[in-house]
Amino acid sequence: MASERVRPRAPPFVDPPGYVRHRPEATLLYQLVERYYPEFVTAREATGRPLPRYVQEEFAAYLKCGRLEHGFLRVRCEDCHAEKLVAFSCKRRGFCPSCGARRMADSAALFADEVLPRKPLRQWVLSLPFALRFLLATDTEALTQVLGIVYRTLSAHILKKARLTRVSGATGAVTLIQRFGSALNLNIHFHMLVLDGTYLVGTEPPVFRRITPPVEAELQALVERLAERIGRALERRGVLVRDAEGSFLELEPAAGGPIDDLLGHSITYRVAVGPRAGQKVFSLQTVPPREEELRRGVAQYAGFSLHAGIGVEADQREKLERLARYVSRPPVSVERLSLTAKGQVRYRLKTPYRDGTTDIVLEPLDFIARLAALVPAPRVHLTR
Repeated sequence: MASERVRPRAPPFVDPPGYVRHRPEATLLYQLVERYYPEFVTAREATGRPLPRYVQEEFAAYLKCGRLEHGFLRVRCEDCHAEKLVAFSCKRRGFCPSCGARRMADSAALFADEVLPRKPLRQWVLSLPFALRFLLATDTEALTQVLGIVYRTLSAHILKKARLTRVSGATGAVTLIQRFGSALNLNIHFHMLVLDGTYLVGTEPPVFRRITPPVEAELQALVERLAERIGRALERRGVLVRDAEGSFLELEPAAGGPIDDLLGHSITYRVAVGPRAGQKVFSLQTVPPREEELRRGVAQYAGFSLHAGIGVEADQREKLERLARYVSRPPVSVERLSLTAKGQVRYRLKTPYRDGTTDIVLEPLDFIARLAALVPAPRVHLTR
């Protein structure tokens, strides 16, 4: 009896390691946007304040991000012939966690490997009063002007401390303009990775002169100087008014652009839509409040807060990359997002507030309003 040749079975297909396709449709964030965004658009149009085109494009692109039916790349290994489908991404800068995480990793690696020199660095963080947050979110020229004042003030301080001038010394910084706070609130503030010293101009090879960390008296003087210089500059432009005591007056968020009301409510932690519009966002205090403690490396004045407590040594490149990842992180964490038994959106804070607040609770439409407020306008560079 003739024997029949048996062909070997093909090995079972095994996913190659290292890549797992992102499935946004399985996340709560995607499901909320898909379900409630059309209703939110209709509600805005009914009030005569439709969303700007760039905000609508942000949501439309997010709903296509990572979905194979909207386009993909087919990747095949030349050795094992395993295949993967890689869906196109939206590459937006607003609230997409996937694209934000990719941009965070790429930016941190770029800063640590190619941009920032192997010299001591320090993170300077400047937070702003509510009125300025609103102004800088709606006026890109004011944003650039304020950041210029901040950098010139800090660099002048560093040069003076190094006993140099702008002619004999030079320093530098990379600034990440963050638009969000831990509670999904609009919060324009600056994270600056600044050289902790200066280069001497005209030396070959370049000579770096390090300075000592700022003491509390220096920080306090700096934050007061920043508040005064920023206030004077914006007053001269006619975009800000101060009272007799020198405090910044709040601007009226309800007038102006099509989403100025959303921006104003997000900045001030208030409900933007629905019957509770204008009221404080509902929050949960699940841990005991703690006494206000004096934070080292922080100075405050007239609503401004300046922090300079984190330094990175020249040989601490892993620490630098971790810090760069932190300052360039995306605004929304899907891991901290959940639903209550009543279908409300619960978002856990990254760090509890001093009063014990650990979570905020939003109606779904108000949650969509928060996302809309986080979308930056086109051609506004968030890395300087």
